[in-house]
Amino acid sequence: MMDAVATDSSSTSNSDKPRRTRRTRMTGAERRQQLLEIGRTLFAAKGFEGTSVEEIAAKAGVSKPVVYEHFGGKEGLYAVVVDREMRRLLEMVTGSLTAGHPRELLEQAAFALLDYIEEYTDGFRILVRDSPIPQSTGSFASLISDIATQVEDILGKEFKSRGFDPKLAPLYAQALVGMVALTGQWWLEVRRPKKAEVAAHLVNLAWHGLDGMEPKPRLIGHRKS
Repeated sequence: MMDAVATDSSSTSNSDKPRRTRRTRMTGAERRQQLLEIGRTLFAAKGFEGTSVEEIAAKAGVSKPVVYEHFGGKEGLYAVVVDREMRRLLEMVTGSLTAGHPRELLEQAAFALLDYIEEYTDGFRILVRDSPIPQSTGSFASLISDIATQVEDILGKEFKSRGFDPKLAPLYAQALVGMVALTGQWWLEVRRPKKAEVAAHLVNLAWHGLDGMEPKPRLIGHRKS
């Protein structure tokens, strides 16, 4: 009888022991990606100066040396995050320019930027901040300039067909892309009206402005220089 009790007691004791859960160890690539995502979120919310290596490491559940091992520090992580976001935005905008009609191209460019803002909000918040460190892909302003370069040829052909000076296409390309980018920064915070409506109004201003454009614009104010 006592043997039976002892057996039952032993069985109960073993079943009450907490089971250890085996933690899956991340590969180097997986850990790097995790740190990039955490850094992206923190940099968007707090900026570069407001984010610390300690906080990044804590969010990832690792020690500070792990962050240094992968990126050499906060500056290295920030640089990679910014470079990736710049390339993503540039690819989205330039990859969208597939239509043949200039007005539809304007719509595609406007939608591409607004799509990026909507889908990668944290990335856009990081890009429009003043970067405290130099980037291999440049600044947000240089990125906008790169995008404008993509539409120079399109505008140049349109200018030529309308009898305007195609050498002015770069100027107008910068103006159009800058208009969309600044509107995007405003829309980032308000999110009204809806994305399609914002794109429609942007194209309305750009297209009808181009449609009624003077070959040699004149100033009507008192200032002439």
